[in-house]
Formats: sequence, structure tokens, C-alpha cells
Amino acid sequence: MEYTVQKLAKIAGISSRTLRYYDEIEILKPARINSSGYRVYGEAEVNRLQQILFYRELGVGLSAIKEIVTSSSFDGLKALREHREKLLEKRMQIELLIANVDKTIALTEGRIEMSDKEKFEGFKEKLIEDNEKKYGEEIRSKYGDDAVNASNKKIKGMAEEHYSQWKLLEESVIEVLKEAYASGDPAGELGQKAADLHRQWLSYTWNKYSKEAHAGIANMYVEDQRFKAYYDKEQPGLAEFLRDAILIYTHK
Repeated sequence: MEYTVQKLAKIAGISSRTLRYYDEIEILKPARINSSGYRVYGEAEVNRLQQILFYRELGVGLSAIKEIVTSSSFDGLKALREHREKLLEKRMQIELLIANVDKTIALTEGRIEMSDKEKFEGFKEKLIEDNEKKYGEEIRSKYGDDAVNASNKKIKGMAEEHYSQWKLLEESVIEVLKEAYASGDPAGELGQKAADLHRQWLSYTWNKYSKEAHAGIANMYVEDQRFKAYYDKEQPGLAEFLRDAILIYTHK
């Protein structure tokens, strides 16, 4: 069956503008242009659109999706199986959070007891998902899938005590960094303490620490506006100050 832009957009639940944009960036070209000048999509295009929307739902950026689906080695069946695994992981995470809410309601009503560990079930999975959506494409492009997957695995496997320490350490990095920024010297004692705390924080999720990777992360904090905004919301200029402190700390 063939579809015009409007008809395909309607059954896919997206806008006609989105389809036209996909054509412009050459991630999804129509099968042909008819005599009236309308884009016409066939079965192959419908299948590719489905793949694109699966990847979008999983938080993959358009540039990465384009590289995947336009590759000569792209395997549609393999991709569908991978989508299924990711969606099952997502469903499990949502079910954990729902169960957590149900238990907390029961706890509040005095019907059950709930351990402190149980109160945090599902949140580590949510943290990983949010990070993938915000920064996954850039991090995977820079450090590779194996490194990112290993880091995510370490987060998931953290005991509650270590997870709490990791989150507290993240707060300590910010607090010491703000004090160091006030001193104006990234090479000073506070600046280097902030850099060392940042190293400790990274080491919770990295299989192996390296000065080169640490320096690379520091540069990304300034080059990528989303990372920059995370630190600069605390204090304008904080991202650059942290970068400078880390580059001094790593001798880069």
C-alpha cells in the first residue's frame, strides 16, 4: 500500500512537517514523487519510519539514527529484536517504580513495613534512562558503546550504600567547586580538591580511570551546551572553571 505525506503522518501519529523534515535530512526519502508533485511512501519507507520512531522512543538522536538505518549493513530484524530488549528493560523500570509507589502508599497507610533499600528501587534505572536521553549520543560517540554500557551496568549493580555515597559525592563536588570558584584559582587547593572529588565521583561508574578520559570529559562540559548549563545553573562560569581545574589536575 502507498501513502501520501498526510496519510502516513496520520497513521504514524506524527506531523506532516516531521515527515518532510526527515526527507530534507535524508533519513527517510519517499519512494517517489507522483505527477502532482506529492511525496509517495511504500512499504519499505513505512518499515524504516517504524524503525526511526522506535529509536526516537529509546532516546537516540536523529544523527545517530540516520547513521544506523542508512548503513548498508543495517539489519532490520536484528534491530527489532534489540528494540524489544530495550523496551522490556524500560517496562521493567516502570513496573519497579509503580510497585515502589504502591508500597509507599501502603506504608503511609500503615498496612506494610518497607526497608530503606526498597524505597529507592527503580530510581537507578530512571537515572540511566534520563542520562541516555540527554547525553547518550555524545557520550557513546566519544567513548564507545562498550564503555557506556559498562558504566550503566556498574550503576545498576551498586549497593544502596554505594549509590547513596555516589550521589552525596556529586553534591560535594558542586559545593567545593562553588567555594573554589569564589577563590578564582583553579590551580589552588580548593580547585584541585574539586577536581579530585570529581575523579572520585567518576570512578564509581568507570571500570578504569584515565587522565586522558577525565580531561576529555572536562572539555565536553564546556563544548556541549547541555553539560555547560548543568554546572552554570549553579554559578555562571562554573563549567569552565571545573574544566580548567581538571586540566591542571590531569596535567593536560
